[in-house]
Amino acid sequence: MAASLSSPLPCSTSLITQKPCFRADLGRGFLKSFDLGHQRPPKLRSLESSKELVVSASSNNAVSVTDPAPSLTRSKVKRHMISVFVGDESGIINQIAGVFARRGYIIESLAVGLNKDRALFTIVVSGTENVLRQVVEQLNKLVNVIKVEDISREPQVERELMLIKLNADPSNRAEIIWLVDIFRAKIVDISEHSLTIEVTGDPGKMVAVQRNLSKFGIKELARTGKIALRREKMGETAPFWRFSAASYPDLERTMSDDEVAVKPNHSANGAASIASQGDVYPVEPYDDFPSNQVLDAHWGVLYDEDSSGVQSHTLCMLVNDVPGVLNIVTGVISRRGYNIQSLAVGPSEKEGLSRITTVVPGTDDSITKLVQQLRKLIDLHEVWDITHLPFAERELMLIKIAVNATARRDVLDIAGIFRAKAVDVSDHTITLELTGDLYKMVALQKLLEPYGLCEVARTGRVALERGSGVDSTSLRGYPLPL
Repeated sequence: MAASLSSPLPCSTSLITQKPCFRADLGRGFLKSFDLGHQRPPKLRSLESSKELVVSASSNNAVSVTDPAPSLTRSKVKRHMISVFVGDESGIINQIAGVFARRGYIIESLAVGLNKDRALFTIVVSGTENVLRQVVEQLNKLVNVIKVEDISREPQVERELMLIKLNADPSNRAEIIWLVDIFRAKIVDISEHSLTIEVTGDPGKMVAVQRNLSKFGIKELARTGKIALRREKMGETAPFWRFSAASYPDLERTMSDDEVAVKPNHSANGAASIASQGDVYPVEPYDDFPSNQVLDAHWGVLYDEDSSGVQSHTLCMLVNDVPGVLNIVTGVISRRGYNIQSLAVGPSEKEGLSRITTVVPGTDDSITKLVQQLRKLIDLHEVWDITHLPFAERELMLIKIAVNATARRDVLDIAGIFRAKAVDVSDHTITLELTGDLYKMVALQKLLEPYGLCEVARTGRVALERGSGVDSTSLRGYPLPL
């Protein structure tokens, strides 16, 4: 049926403009109107955009574009690195993990470094600044917590350690070794069908290594938590300038002898003088601070069994990434009277799972019962006691030393012997990065003590079973007395 066009008739006024309109008679009472030269007004999109188009029709058909009303500012969720410096107390790990669990935080990584009767927790969590501020206040209320700081915004040296076991057939082994050289990694174990690689660096490097090696097939992966030390400033305003100037008088510029002799006044509630800001392990001992030697920095002394059959056992666990899982695991251990000598928490080779590596002293029978209790946990997938198996173990340490021009050369010579790397330097300090087992850490720390130790940050032990079956404990020789 042909449609007939009628003369122009007035149509509804458009929101933007008025244009001539034709109406077509389609028959049987159906009419269709056509606007000539008319364009549809633009759709107003997302409410999240910074500006909105507000179109208003006035008597002269003008179009006005105005800015929207200011929206309420929302706190953004960011990744925060929290440094918790504590004294030795039974169940302190469980208490700190409980503060985050009760508020629904998932701890992305956790590193516990031990030094004599004190420990440093480096915790990485994601949250808003307001809520994290409340968490810091709650941590400061815990007994034996000396200092809590959020060091995310400050210039820092951050490092992480990863052990990764790959499928390595003879056809692709050359390419893997080529990638190892590019990322400055080390091969710590080799077998017929696998390679175990050790790599250190910042989190971005860890992601790049894992992405490039994933095509070969990752069998196992163990990562420590992230540790960090502040980058030292230059000049007399730096936190450790007074300490360095007291050790090396030639560094003095305008400071009087009285200012050099001032000692930082530490208190148990975390207050410290300006000269000690950023101090992880203060040089001055806490003589008035009680300690029960629960967190033993020299847990490696129990490699061999004593007369009672007690030795350090290395446990590896795969758990779900859910709030409170670390609190549950450490609670099972602490409620049965076990001391956690080392703890490292980080992502695993499987998405949605984390790997916990911990060292617990005990007899074979008592640890077997503990493993049976851990297997009853809902969020725990697997747990192994690899103490009596050949395994590769590593630990990471950042250490800041007070130096002058002469001492800096000596410290670098010592670092070269231990294969340590300089990661930060100022006119009065130098920061070294070292990986290895406990005895290597203790040996370097003892050699550098005469120069003056400013800060020390250490991770816990991470370990993977050796595919080659070589027991490296027989290669250690005679360990240093601890």
